[in-house]
Amino acid sequence: MRYVLLDITPIRNLYLAEHSYMNNTKNSIGLTGNLWLNQAENKFLGGDRIHLLEMIDEMGSITKAAKAVGISYKTAWDTINLINNLAEKPLVDRLAGGKGGGGTSLTSAGKKIVTQYKTIQEEHRKFLENLEGRLGDTDSLYQFLRRISMKVSARNTFSGTVSKITKGAVNSEVTLSLKGGVPLVAVVTNGAIDNLGLSIGNEAYAIVKASSVIVGTDLHDAKLSARNIFCGTVTKIIEGPVNTEVDVEIGGGNTVSAVITHDNAVRLELKVGGHACTLFKASSVIIGVN
Repeated sequence: MRYVLLDITPIRNLYLAEHSYMNNTKNSIGLTGNLWLNQAENKFLGGDRIHLLEMIDEMGSITKAAKAVGISYKTAWDTINLINNLAEKPLVDRLAGGKGGGGTSLTSAGKKIVTQYKTIQEEHRKFLENLEGRLGDTDSLYQFLRRISMKVSARNTFSGTVSKITKGAVNSEVTLSLKGGVPLVAVVTNGAIDNLGLSIGNEAYAIVKASSVIVGTDLHDAKLSARNIFCGTVTKIIEGPVNTEVDVEIGGGNTVSAVITHDNAVRLELKVGGHACTLFKASSVIIGVN
């Protein structure tokens, strides 16, 4: 038999007495993990099953134990069967009803394994506490995990801070400061500003479809109406018979992806390591928040 630590995950504002540790502050991040004892490839005992065993030991009844842990009698009965089948020795002893009455109790092996589990559980808690202490300030980790968990079809998703909002009669112009101080401008409706609760200093996402991005080799002196013009270095080119995908690193660790026609990619003589500029309209930017 072996034990494993599963799903060690940063969780915001979650307080678990036995399985997590965190500082009691408003914006703190804690680590929590699920602990299971495995028998071969099967999950044998976890916190929920240990709790059921403890209630059986305390109440001497499957019916009462099932009610105490919030499961049906059948689920409790099936769980006990599974536990006894997987254990080297039965952990639960069920007595048939009769003159002396029936009942359910833990065997000596059952009591021992519950005690062992609690020991592992305590070491698990200390492990998480130590790990969190070594991580230090985990707020930036939480922000990163929250950003990368977003699933959108658009190739370009940028994270930034709202640095400016200019309201008009119908629409508003929102400027995000991306990594490295790179400014990105979006035009959204005033209603969207209110619905998203946008204000200066808020974190927000800018989403742009790769098909909305135009690529050029020298736009520095060009007079264009597009608000977002970013020049940098071509880092990747994926050629296709009809379209070509181009990635341009624009500074600050930000990369813009564009999908252009194959013919245009050839005409522009794009190559990895070469210079290129990307541009897209402010109206092509979608703003999102968590």
